Amino acid sequence: GALRRPKLAVIAEMKQRTPSMGVLADDYRPNDIARAYNDGGAAAISVLTHMAGFGGRPEHIEAARLATGLPILRKDFITDPYEIGEARAEGADAVLLIVAALEPADLRRLLAVVRSRGLSALVEVHDEHEAEVALEAGAPVVGVNHRDLRTFEVDLGLTERLRPLIPNRVPLVAESGIHSMDDARRMRDAGADAILVGEMLMRAPDPAARLRELASIS
Repeated sequence: GALRRPKLAVIAEMKQRTPSMGVLADDYRPNDIARAYNDGGAAAISVLTHMAGFGGRPEHIEAARLATGLPILRKDFITDPYEIGEARAEGADAVLLIVAALEPADLRRLLAVVRSRGLSALVEVHDEHEAEVALEAGAPVVGVNHRDLRTFEVDLGLTERLRPLIPNRVPLVAESGIHSMDDARRMRDAGADAILVGEMLMRAPDPAARLRELASIS
């Protein structure tokens, strides 16, 4: 429900660093970042909990949860049902499931666990085949990741190509490589319900102000 808005919904992501861009924040305080995102009008907050390459920890969700009542997405390479229970215990409302990292049967099994825990899932896809797998498995929300996980190359046209495959009843989130207002408008024009933005906000002198700009796109 948080992603269905008259204007573009923004999932604001916090992460200390990335494999492609390096360190984004020397002084990384998840509670302060969550507060800024809350003030800026984020629809939800994505918290990286993967340590290798991103500097994330599960306790960063707990810190963010104390600072905001917004829905929180645990963003990690989740492959085990235990991690879904862990996310729930930390205070997350949703988890990321990456189609490329899972067999279709495992994706269906993990989605069943997600539902049983009262959580939601952002199911991430990178091409047409993965979009079909996600929908067949019953993905509640589909995320189109513009970054190729093998080459790190970014293709913003992917959301435009995959949008016709995703039924309107399934919210579509455009992820990665969105670095400007023009990029964000392009995603809205392509039919994305929401964008997931991290680096642009983490590098902004005033993240809340930048978020307000993004959330004003209709």
